[in-house]
Amino acid sequence: MLDLRNIVNPFHINILCALFESVFCLLPCKLTPVTSARTLMSVPVRGGTVNAATGHLDRPGSIPATLFLAADVGGTYARVGLVQVSKDDGHQVELLAYRKLACADFPGLAELLQSFVASDVRTTVRHCVLACAGQLVGDEVLNDNSAWPIHLAQVRKAMALDEVAFLNDLEALGYALDDGSAQGTRRLCGPDIRPDGSILVIGPGTGLGAAVRWPGTSGGRVLTTEAGQMDYAPHSVREREVLAHLAPNGGYVAYERIVSGPGLLALYAVLCTLRGETPRLGTPEAVTAAASACSDAQAVEAVEIFCASLGSFTGSLAMAFVTVGSVYLAGGFLYSMFALLERSAFEERFLHGRSVRALLSRVPVWVTEHGRKGVLGAARWYLRRGVPGVARYASAAG
Repeated sequence: MLDLRNIVNPFHINILCALFESVFCLLPCKLTPVTSARTLMSVPVRGGTVNAATGHLDRPGSIPATLFLAADVGGTYARVGLVQVSKDDGHQVELLAYRKLACADFPGLAELLQSFVASDVRTTVRHCVLACAGQLVGDEVLNDNSAWPIHLAQVRKAMALDEVAFLNDLEALGYALDDGSAQGTRRLCGPDIRPDGSILVIGPGTGLGAAVRWPGTSGGRVLTTEAGQMDYAPHSVREREVLAHLAPNGGYVAYERIVSGPGLLALYAVLCTLRGETPRLGTPEAVTAAASACSDAQAVEAVEIFCASLGSFTGSLAMAFVTVGSVYLAGGFLYSMFALLERSAFEERFLHGRSVRALLSRVPVWVTEHGRKGVLGAARWYLRRGVPGVARYASAAG
């Protein structure tokens, strides 16, 4: 083998290495001028399969920036923050501005973000990370509960951004638990401890999402799921009656149809129909308020079925992922009905039965308000992958 050191001096070798490095750094931009994805996987769709990007980045190049937008976009609300990397600790982020906006007030995501920039941002921001319910297929975020279609390229163009990064909203919540604390949480059941181990995050809201965080160096790794789309499994005769009404000819009914805000409202309407009554409550909040006041029998029963079904769903996932750390039930909707959850059949259904009961009884279940956690989790995820212009720090989040 030819040894260049015998014919070229070290100075020339350094020059050659620098040239090769420059060429290879430019190749990704030339080969993929619009998008770059961390991982590609085959996803079945009607009529075939497509490649779905996980941790997707939509960008023409990397322009240095220390400020960026982080948004946690749900079906009802979007929480948006202006973020910078902490000056004291390059591993952390700081929220310089934050706002919670109703999705229905805007014709699209780009307009919502533009409103935030116009009212709260005093400088040019060229980078954004989006945490959204659903999964990314190609350029589109697939989610039945989204307020509007979301295409990353359209958002980037409308906002004149250099980069738009994407992750699942429950995945972002998983990274928000990075510090292992339980600030802003209330214990629902289980021991009053915070054991080490895998953590399960479940978010019933406009839809139903779930993610799992496994511990590891530099914060561990979060796995996103679409567990909310699993088939609903009734446990009581009444639940079978509800399921039969939702699917009179049989077929698929997702947990999300029952264990979510709209699901609670649907439960209430079905129970009214089964009793031959006309529903008089029109929002999930009205149903929980009536259940708290015991002013509507159908509202009380709807909340009972909702909480019990949430317990079964949570326990099944805790068994599937062998959760030995904690379970976090996230969202303002659940947080507001904490008292109803406490006196419900949630714990009994969560514990299931037989030998697995001994395992699940060791797992604390916490209810946490959503708040800024999704924004902070998305920002932390983005920082771990290297914000353009900011040195990336080592992580096993991969």
